[in-house]
Formats: sequence, structure tokens, C-alpha cells
Amino acid sequence: MAVLSKIRQRSLLLIFVIGFCLLAFVVGDLINSGGFKQTSKYVGTINGEDISFEDFRAKVDAAEKGGQGITSIQAANQVWNQEVSIALLSEQFEKLGIRVGESHIFEILKQSQEIGQNPQFQNAAGQFDPQKFKEFFQSSPELAMQLVEREKQAELNAKFMIYNAMVKGGLVTTDQDGKFQYQAENDKVTFDYVAYPFSNVKDSDVPVSDDEIVAYMRKNEKKFKADETRELEYVVIEDKPSAADEKEVESNIQKLAPEFKNAANNQEFVDANSDIKYDSTYIAKKDLPAQFAEQLYNLPSGEVFGPYIFNGYYAISKSLGRQSGINAKASHILLAYKGAMRANPSVTRTKEEAQAKANELLAQVTANPGSFAMLASTNSDDSSSQQGGDLGVFSKGQMTPKFNDFVFGNPIGKIGLVETEFGYHIINVTDKQDGVRLATIAQRIEPSEATSNDIFTKATKFEMEAAEKDLKTVAKTMGLTVQPSANVKALDESFGMFQNQRAVVRWAYDKKTSEGDVKRFNVPNGNLIVKLKKINEEGLQPIATARLVVEPILKKEKKTEKIKAILKGATLEEAAKAAKVSVATATDLTLQNASLAGFGFEPKVVGVAFATPANKTTDVIEGNGGVYRIKTKSVAKAPALKDFTAYTSRLKGQNASAVGRIIPALKELATIKDNRLDFGF
Repeated sequence: MAVLSKIRQRSLLLIFVIGFCLLAFVVGDLINSGGFKQTSKYVGTINGEDISFEDFRAKVDAAEKGGQGITSIQAANQVWNQEVSIALLSEQFEKLGIRVGESHIFEILKQSQEIGQNPQFQNAAGQFDPQKFKEFFQSSPELAMQLVEREKQAELNAKFMIYNAMVKGGLVTTDQDGKFQYQAENDKVTFDYVAYPFSNVKDSDVPVSDDEIVAYMRKNEKKFKADETRELEYVVIEDKPSAADEKEVESNIQKLAPEFKNAANNQEFVDANSDIKYDSTYIAKKDLPAQFAEQLYNLPSGEVFGPYIFNGYYAISKSLGRQSGINAKASHILLAYKGAMRANPSVTRTKEEAQAKANELLAQVTANPGSFAMLASTNSDDSSSQQGGDLGVFSKGQMTPKFNDFVFGNPIGKIGLVETEFGYHIINVTDKQDGVRLATIAQRIEPSEATSNDIFTKATKFEMEAAEKDLKTVAKTMGLTVQPSANVKALDESFGMFQNQRAVVRWAYDKKTSEGDVKRFNVPNGNLIVKLKKINEEGLQPIATARLVVEPILKKEKKTEKIKAILKGATLEEAAKAAKVSVATATDLTLQNASLAGFGFEPKVVGVAFATPANKTTDVIEGNGGVYRIKTKSVAKAPALKDFTAYTSRLKGQNASAVGRIIPALKELATIKDNRLDFGF
């Protein structure tokens, strides 16, 4: 009672203390979860231009709805790339003072078939009428908003076309360029050389340290710039059936075989016992499971074959007889006429002319069936002409009725003329395929509940042990395989063999996840146990990644220094003697054909040969396959040309790809801040 009395006396203090503790708990949770974190309201910034989250989210939703099965992150990446491109290009449009008027915008709009070819927007002469188009969209506020968006897109496209033309206009190829190309292909040089291959110096003699890798990257930062990444190690523990599970399914199937053979209603029996419903269609031999096609196709009617494994099922099949000619193969020559269905606009012949031409060709192929493919390739009015008229294999009902009836109603080798809505067809029936009808009971081979429980226990145990010990050591102990490490970026959703694993990437980038943390994820084929091996901050590439590129370069430099000390001497003969190699001769090489026997393409060596006076011995030259010293013997200049147009035109064609490099170049120079991760993408 005394205690209760004291509690009553101090109830106000107690309420205050409890309230303070609750407040501290909530505030702490908010701080830890980022509730008070000042996050930007912008999903990103490109060169100081902000992208609002609301607009971005709306565009992502629209892209996801119209993207035919793309994932949310794929839609987000698609929209982000689009927004970055628009922002960078718009900045260039503004700098260059590119402006477009209403006429430009309507020129772009009417290129869309739904607008330019829409009778609703055409005048009496069948031409696109901008006024009719505007009146339609201004008939309601909702349509007016759509028009504003369409005009914005058209304005951007119109500006880009002008910008594109300006870029192309700036890529000038002169006659001097054509002349140089001609000389590169036709001027010839002959020289003696001494070559010492890089392979003669052991890699172990020229080690490359991590510090040297880093120093090289710092000198070439743009080439080795890296986004922030997470390196993941992972193990897959599949939820797959055990040998006992397989045996049980096989046993179940075997028990059904005698009853199945005597079943009066095959469909009813299959549907009651199979994981795949009864299929009454006839199947050609080529479409049966390859391993068992012979046995299934030749199975006597009423007999049962199996059990056999196919596509993860144990199955038994009962033959219900064969049918001839379920599929056919044919070739045709189509003579279309103006007005026939799907006739190419270039077809101008009348129906009567088409019929006369068809009769003429029919007479030719009847007299000489071997000429069918040739006549089809030169006369047929459809794409099958490229295959000599061959239409491949098709089943009953797949072709238009009259065509179908002719093919399936005539024997192999029959040639005839048929008229359909597409025109006149000269048809050659080239093959027929018989089929067999099977009633098949198929039961999926799946892990039992006991097997799945054992696998889950194993996965959980591995997850717990891997959090405390080395992942590879634990995997080896448990007989598991660690997959090759994968580097993922913040907005990735796939890595290694796994697609659509956004949850894994989000976990790896969660601020609560630290290096060494391990987590198990459910995947379609079982359990994925992932360890965050390393957090690679934005900056230079990880040394291990860069080493693949940088180490060969630095080794080559070090080998060159060693070889320099070997290739000593005032003459090639002295250098060859010092290096214990022979002097070789390269004859009539060009800048375009700069290959040395045994060493491959060596443009630098050949270039030096052209630039070196005759009979002068050069210092060492670092090539692609080794180190060289050369002595030019002669240079044969190509005959003079008055006109280099052919060479200039070829070089101009190479400039066409330059436009595709605009956006990557602008991105490289831009300052881009991507905040999408903060918004749950």
C-alpha cells in the first residue's frame, strides 16, 4: 500500500518520464529511418536544371503502362535517359539560338500518320489542314492539354532536326582528306627492321603494383571515372526435387499406366490425373520431344509409352492413331493487281493482266517444274520471292481458304493456279507431314514439402554462418558454389544470372547495410544468399577492375624499357646481333595495310618508316606486338590523281555516325545529379 501511495504522489512525474521516453523512441526512429532527413524535392539535376519528382513519376507511370511489360525500374531508366537527353539538347538549342515557328511544328506533327493521314484533319484536296487540326483539339479543355504536350514534343523534334543539320554541316570532308586517304591506301614503303617481341620478356619480370595502377588512373581520370557501385558475392541454393521426389512421381505415373491403357474416356482420364490438360490435336513427328520422337510416332494405336522425362515432367503417352497430311509445305508465285488485298502501291497491273501473266507462268512451270524457284524470285509480288517462293511448313486453316483447299486437297508435286483476295497464285505442293494424336498424362517433378523444408533450413544456416565467416569457406564446407562477384549500380535490377532483382540492389544500397552484411532472398528457383562484399564510392574505378585494362599497358611500357637496353648498336645488324634475332624486310606496305609477318597490325612502325629518310636507322619504336628498329629503303609514291571524289565520298559516309555520338559527348561534359534512389526507385 505504501508503494501505491508513493506512485500516486509522483504520478505527474511518472507520466512526464514515460512521455519523454516515448518521444525519444519516436525521434530516434525518425532520425534512423531518415524521417528528418532533408531530401530534395527534385529527382535529379542536369547542369543546374531540376527535374521535379511529380512530373518524373507521372512520366514513369505513363511509360510503364504503355511499355508492354517493362518493369518499373526499366520505365524509370527510360524516362531518366529521355529527360537527360532533352535537358542537354535544350541547353544547346538555347546557346545556339535555335528557334522554330508554328509552321515547323506542324511539319513535324503531320509526319505522324495518325495526324497527317487522318481524313478528319484534311481539306477538300486531301492535304493536311492545320486549322482543322487546331479546331479539333481546342474543342475541349482535355484535348487542348493534349495538344500542348504534342506541340512541345514536336517543337523539340523540330529544333533537333535543325541542330542535327548544323552538326552535319560542320563535318566537312575536303579534297585534301580524300587525297590523304588515297595516299594512305596507295603510297608504299619498303624497309628493313629488327623486332623484339614483348612475349620474350616474362610478365613476372615486370610486376605492376596497385600504386602504379592508381597513378595511371589519376593521369587519365576521365577514362577511369566510375559511378558508385556495390560488389556482391552470392550463392544460389535451388529449391529442386530430390532423387526420392523424382522416384515418387515416377512411381505414381507407372501405377496409372495399366488403367490408362484400358480407359474408355481418354480426355476424362488425362484431365483427372495430369498437370497438363488433354490436347486433341495431331502432332507432326518433328514437333515431338526429340529424344522420344521415334517411339511416340511409331507407337501402335491404344498402346502406352513411358514413363519418360520431358521439360520437368514425368509423362506417359497413349497413341490415339495417326492422320495424314496435318501439315504441308508449298511454294507459290503471287501475281497481285491494283486493288487486291495488301497489294504493294507499286503494283499497277489490272486483274485481267495479272490473270494473263499467271497463266503464262503456269505454263512455264508445268513444262519445267525445276524453274519454279527462279520464276518466283523474279515475278512473285510478295516477300517469299526472296526464298524462291517457299512458304515453309503450315497447318490446315493457316492459309486463306482457297489456297488452303488446294494445298491440302492435292498430292505432293501438284502445280496449279488459284485466285484469292490477294491475287493469282501459282502453287507448288512440295511436302506433306503426317501426325499422331497422343493422350499424355504429365506430372510435374517438384520438391516435396520435406525437401523444401530441408533446403530452407540449409539456406538459413548458410545465411547465418556467412554473416560471421568468409563466404567462400562456408560455401565449400556446405558443398555450395559461390558465383562470380557482380558490381551493381544504384538503379540496376539485374546482375549475373538474375533478372528483376530490384529488392537485392535496394538492400545493397540501403544506408543500414554495411560491408560484410548477408541477406537471403527468395527467387523463383529457390534461395539467393547475398553478401555485400564491398562499397565502391564514386570516383576512380576499383583497382581490381582497372587492372584488367591498365596492367597490360604498364607491363608493355616496362618491357619496352628492358628491350631498349637489348636493341643497342649503331646499325640494324649490330642491334640484331645484340638481341640474337635476324634482320627482316617488309616490302610495299601502306598505311592502310600495315601488317608485319608474325606481329600483326603495326601502323606506328609503318608510319615512322614513311617519315624516315632512306638508309637512316631509327631509335627504338614501341609497337603493338613488340619493339622495333627500322631502316627505310624506299618509298614509292602513288601516281598523281586529278580527282579524289571517290575517296572523299567514302569518308563523307563515315561522318553519318557522328550524330549518334552527340548525347554521349554532352553527358561526359555535363554535371548530372541523380536522386532517384532517395525516392524509392
